[in-house]
Parts: sequence; C-alpha cells; structure tokens
Amino acid sequence: MDSSGILNLIGGPKQLPIYAFLASIPIVLVFFVIEFRAAVRRTADARIGERFLYLIDALSAAVGKTFGWCILLLTFATSYEVFARYMFGAPTDWAFDASYMLYGALFMLAGAYTLSRNGQVRGDFLYRAWRPRTQAISDLVLYILFFFPGMLAFMYAGYAFAKFSYMMNERSAASPDGPIVWPFKWLIPIVGCLMVLQGVVEVIRCIMCIRTGEWPKRLHDVEELDKLVLRQAEEGKLEIIKELEETGLRKGDI
Repeated sequence: MDSSGILNLIGGPKQLPIYAFLASIPIVLVFFVIEFRAAVRRTADARIGERFLYLIDALSAAVGKTFGWCILLLTFATSYEVFARYMFGAPTDWAFDASYMLYGALFMLAGAYTLSRNGQVRGDFLYRAWRPRTQAISDLVLYILFFFPGMLAFMYAGYAFAKFSYMMNERSAASPDGPIVWPFKWLIPIVGCLMVLQGVVEVIRCIMCIRTGEWPKRLHDVEELDKLVLRQAEEGKLEIIKELEETGLRKGDI
C-alpha cells in the first residue's frame, strides 16, 4: 500500500495532527516508568513523602523529554522546506503548520519539566545570597500570590478555548491543506494541569525547607562541566575543581 492509501485510511493528511497527538501518549508512559524507576534507584533512602515528589517530577520529566524530540522533527521540517524551496523551487504546503505546532508543543510541554529541575530563569543576584529558609519563604509567597492564580486562570481559559476549537473542528488557515489544529489547542489546559501539579511539589519543597533550614534533594540531569566548576568555586570547594577539569565529570545533584 502506498503512502496515499495509508493517508486515506486515517482520513487524509488533514487528520495527521490528531494521530501525532495520540502517538505521544504511550511514549510518555514509557518515559514516566523509566524516570520514576531511575529516581527510586538514586534515592533509595528517601521517605514515602519524598517519593511522592519524585513521582510528580518523573511525570514532568517524561512529558518534557518526550516532546523534547520535537526539536529534531522541527529541524528536519525546516531544513526540508528550505532545501525544496531553493533547490527545486517546490515549497511544501505543510512545513509552516508543522513548524508552529512542533515549536508550540516543545515550548509549552517543557515548562513543568524545567520547573522540576529548578531551571527556570530568575534574577538571582540577591536570591542566591539568602539563606535557604529565606529563599523558601520568598518562593512560597510568590507561588501562592502569582503562580497558582495564573496557572488556574490559564487552565480555565485554555479549556474554554480548546473546547470551542474542537466543537468547530478548527483547521489551520495558514496553508491550503488546512490540517486540524484543535488537538494541539488541548495542550493548553493539559499544560496548566502539569504546571499546577509541579507547583504543588515545589510548595511542599518550600515547606520542608522552612522546617529544616535546608532544601530537600532534587533530581537533576547532566550538566556542563563549566557550570559545575563555577558552582564549586562559589562554594569554596577549590580543591576538587582540578579533579573535575581532569576527569570531565558531568553529573547532577542526585
């Protein structure tokens, strides 16, 4: 069966977005199991309450790492469009739709993952000089006053937006094919839910830090060597900087 026959079975190329959306679900589940098992192995001595934090962290990481592959698809789509347009004078009618859908999915679904790794951008020239308890109090206040109201409003408005898009079977007006776009509109309330879940975890971490005076352990991915060297220098651990430079270690916190 040729490609046109396969496309006819699924309702034509205009229906491809919904299949792309559904195909990501089992991949997310597989990544979730892998991430959570890895967290359990690295934190074998963690308490049950801490395991809950790692459970949500694993979910955020699974979603973020799954949709992180969108960058490769986006690179391929853009490169193919440029090559076809300028080498053969045959621009595609799908590259623009694919590019904004892929970039939108990548940008939005990496949010909770970034928050779980404490990788969000912040003006920390004052923040990093504070004691951990002061940092936690500041974070807790900001989460309650700004983060949760914003995310709840994002979920509420996003659900209405996505529902209306589904009811009208919205299609893209940016290309002749006009693929359906409503499956990607549902990413808005989904992202809101993921951010709220991760926000709850961060609030728990703030409370734990306020009680103990130290930030609880957090899962981290690999980091570049220069970042590790800078951190060690700030902490005054100059004796191991040379060792890091010689061995080229790249590791996270746990």
